[in-house]
Order: sequence, then structure tokens, then C-alpha cells
Amino acid sequence: MAIDKRAGLAAAQMDLVNIPKLMSHYYRLSPDVNIDSQRVSFGTSGHRGCAFAKSFNEKHILAIVQAVVDYRQQAGITGPMLVGIDTHALSQAAFVTTLEVLSGNAVTARVAAHDEFTPTPVISHGIVRANRAKSKPGAALTDGLIITPSHNPPQDGGIKYNPPHGGPAEGEITAWIEARANQYLAKQLEGVKRLTYALATNTSLIQPVDFMTAYVDSLDDVIDMQAISRAGVRIGVDPLGGGRDSLLGQNC
Repeated sequence: MAIDKRAGLAAAQMDLVNIPKLMSHYYRLSPDVNIDSQRVSFGTSGHRGCAFAKSFNEKHILAIVQAVVDYRQQAGITGPMLVGIDTHALSQAAFVTTLEVLSGNAVTARVAAHDEFTPTPVISHGIVRANRAKSKPGAALTDGLIITPSHNPPQDGGIKYNPPHGGPAEGEITAWIEARANQYLAKQLEGVKRLTYALATNTSLIQPVDFMTAYVDSLDDVIDMQAISRAGVRIGVDPLGGGRDSLLGQNC
């Protein structure tokens, strides 16, 4: 494989993302649901896109999160929603929009304390752990949303839904959410419930919790740390820009 002639050099101006412009486009540009590239489109359990291309804007998140709320209501999922976030530039804005819709629908959102980032496996673990003791019929099950476009470029945003089993949502679920979200876009978000972030943060619906400690403490249950230590293995870690979908080599 050929090595790019710019490898190891500082990024050129043309490589950099104009973050203020990206953020303004998230709020100011509106998708056209009649254009395929601007519709909500779920890939591996989630929707990804870029604010510049009108494929990941605030209206997408408003529509998607309301559609997820509708899905969980018809599926009888009544427990709290775990909400994770990665380090992409659009993630914080989408995270706030997500909490506004969840709060507007009176859904309890559990988020990482101290504004920590939460890789997808951490949220998956939190869902499984929360539901482990809820095998009785009618139990209030927990599910999750992760604000991440996985390994997409820095200018992209994304949002993924994990149902109560903790893994990526199955195709029939994402198809349902996708169709409902596009209906909301087509109707100019009619029916989307939303509290302002200022109001939402003054309710008891947003609950900070420690996701990471429970995840790290449980690693000994699935990984033989002593065997790794004895083997003298040297491990290189590429965080791909921060705490996104990868933690100890696990990708979702």
C-alpha cells in the first residue's frame, strides 16, 4: 500500500473543519424529505450524516428521538433511557436536542456524570446490567441512545438506538423508526414534543450516573488480565479521535 506523500505532516488548511460554520448549519439548515440524501436513513442501527449536506441537522434529531419515543411506547418499554455521547463536533449539540425531546415526552434520561464521553460498549453494558434483574413480565426495561457516527469523519454526526437487549437495534426496529422519523420531517415536526434545555435540566428527568466504573469493574469477568500480564503483550491503542465506539478493541 502506497504511503500518502503528506503522511506525518501538519494538516493543511483545506483539511480542517470550520466548526463554528458546522454548528450554525446544524441549527439553521433544514433537510428536504423529498431528497433521498437528506432523509433519515438508518444503517447499522443508526443515522449518520453531515450538517453541511443537510443530512444531520437538528430537525433530524428531533424527528428521530421522537420516533424512538413512539417506538418504545408501542413496544411497552417504560424504563429510563441511557444516553451516551462521543467526541465528534456535532455530538454535543445533538445530545442537547436529544435530552430536550426525551424530557418533553417525560422519559427519564440517564447520562454520564461530569460530561464524560461514553463509548457504545459502555452504554450496551449499562443496558444489559440494568435489565438483568427485570425478567418478570411488565418490568420497566431500559434501552439506550448513543450520539455517535462511529468511525465517520470529524464533520459527521450520528445517533444509534439500542433496545433492551443492549445490542444494535434489529432491521425491523430501525425501519420502523426511520419511517416514523421521516413522517415527522414531512409534517414539519408536527407532534414532536420538546422542552427547552434550560427547563429540562431543572427537572428530575435527567439523571447523571457513573457508567464507566461499572463497565471497567466488569472487565475481569470476561478478560483474563493476569494472562495478558504474564504474556508481556504490548498493546497499541488508537482512540480514533477520542471515546467514540471503541474501548479495548470492541467496535459497534
